[in-house]
Amino acid sequence: MEIAFYLSGLVAVLATLGVITNTNPVHALLYLIVSLISVALVFFALGAPFAGAMEVIVYAGAIMVLFVFVVMMLNLGDQGEAQERAWLKPRIWLGPSLLAVVLLVTLIATLWSGDTGRMVDGEILTAKAVGTLLFGPWLMAVELGAMLLLAALVTASHVGRTAHPDAPHSNAEPSARKEVS
Repeated sequence: MEIAFYLSGLVAVLATLGVITNTNPVHALLYLIVSLISVALVFFALGAPFAGAMEVIVYAGAIMVLFVFVVMMLNLGDQGEAQERAWLKPRIWLGPSLLAVVLLVTLIATLWSGDTGRMVDGEILTAKAVGTLLFGPWLMAVELGAMLLLAALVTASHVGRTAHPDAPHSNAEPSARKEVS
């Protein structure tokens, strides 16, 4: 299990460097998916299957789908079709594909050797232990985090809203608008 831990950690570091150094959002997104999956394998190797599963479900699953939709919704203008063809070139997929193959080989080797029951060191972290810890001594931090996420959601909704082009601007006073009309 230690080999799986170290190889997954190495892939996570390399993929994260790929995220940081790429200027193209699609390339960075591919490296980010590989990075999140390798971090999940690190959690599994450390004996935290709940944290690993949440990493895959929440981050590598839901958040990455959101990022893919954001990239898809970007207005590429006239060069959209040419840009998509450029993104489909094999050299773009080479780096993330190689790192994903290393993760796959590590996972298959770990499963093949029957080394899945062991972990690096420490105790197993279960969903019950996480819930007891978060809603016990860390309850106030969880609630503050939830309020912060709610405030971010309301702010993003307000900032992202576009004004209707026919609606009058709300900066002027109502009496000033009547006199101008």
